[in-house]
Amino acid sequence: MRWLLIVWISVLGAVAFLDRVNISIAGASIAAEYHLTDVRLGYVFSSFLIGYAICQAPGGRLADRFGPRRVIALAVLWWGLFTVLTASVPAGRGGALALLISIRMLLGAGEAVIFPASNQFVSKWIPTTERGLANGLIFAGVGAGAGATPPLITYLMIHHGWRFSFWISAALGLVAGAVWFAAARDTPERQPWVSPHELAHIEAGLTVKLAPAAERGPQLPWGVILKSRELAAMALSYFTYGYVAWIFFSWFFIYLARVRGLNLKASAVFAMLPFLAMAAGSTAGGAMSDLLTRHLGKRSGRCLFSLGVMLMAAAFLASGAYVHSARLASIVLASGAGSLYLSQSCYWSVTADIAGNSSGSVSGLMNMGGQIGGAVTASLTPAIADAYGWTASFLVAAGLCALGGLAWLLVDPERGMAGR
Repeated sequence: MRWLLIVWISVLGAVAFLDRVNISIAGASIAAEYHLTDVRLGYVFSSFLIGYAICQAPGGRLADRFGPRRVIALAVLWWGLFTVLTASVPAGRGGALALLISIRMLLGAGEAVIFPASNQFVSKWIPTTERGLANGLIFAGVGAGAGATPPLITYLMIHHGWRFSFWISAALGLVAGAVWFAAARDTPERQPWVSPHELAHIEAGLTVKLAPAAERGPQLPWGVILKSRELAAMALSYFTYGYVAWIFFSWFFIYLARVRGLNLKASAVFAMLPFLAMAAGSTAGGAMSDLLTRHLGKRSGRCLFSLGVMLMAAAFLASGAYVHSARLASIVLASGAGSLYLSQSCYWSVTADIAGNSSGSVSGLMNMGGQIGGAVTASLTPAIADAYGWTASFLVAAGLCALGGLAWLLVDPERGMAGR
């Protein structure tokens, strides 16, 4: 049952990214309809991430207090509403840009709870030695949703217009959220479909590495959380992670069409590659990290593993920017995205391990760093490209990616936060 629910969180994550990435695919149409420059379109992209970043820690705290079942279900309703409102802003109206920015910021606020809440779920449902794979599967939904977005949104745009594509995105979310609310429970003992054998396995895995107080005790005070060296290092690293990832979420489709000269259909196909690589990398990285953790310990399995794959991602990004062929460049840059996502599950597994019952709050703060990085890249990337060219934009991303990998050297996943 635990794996069925993890897979469904992955589905919710896929829908969440469909709802946020659809605007980058529709970006050219939106810019033309509302007479927006790339920089102003970047403001719309960034506004989502500002709302998303601001509400990470509060969203995680809500999940810690009220449980992931209700919090995620309400979030799905919220982001469905604001996806519809995005498509409801009339063209030619004064203040349309301000309305788009406000709506996207509120959409980001609603989506902010999904991954901190899922991490709270993982801390209660998944044994510590299985958390890499669990988080890998959850974030495979990110790649799957983002990968499905270019062909789906492009098809709907061509046949029905970009607004219709947003309505379909919202409807899919409402269906997925209803299934989640019907099947999920905050803890395994409350789910009648969990067998006694599975329940015993889960409870044994939760207490092998963590003290019971850390797993089931009261929430940690914010003062204790904010003093954590591990949280500071992971938030810095996740800032760089978010900066790199959101180049693909925000600008890659437009980059292939405008800079590399691919037509709309070819851009939709090749824009899928980074997200397919992300889905594969997330799942494979989680499994590899769990295997290394069982044999070599968490320091090697989570931290040094992440250092290595992020340096590899930086190398792909730097080299891909210089490749002449558009199609080959897409493959090389997609390899960078896949390498980056090999480390994805490690961030969330470590925060679940060190924070226990406060994993929603702690992972929310870490994820806030990632979304600030995404907000920066959504606006800074086109500015760098305008001033110095797109090669410079990818080189900056590569340098930040390497810095994020080195930050893992400051993390000790065996140091819990309780009792400091």
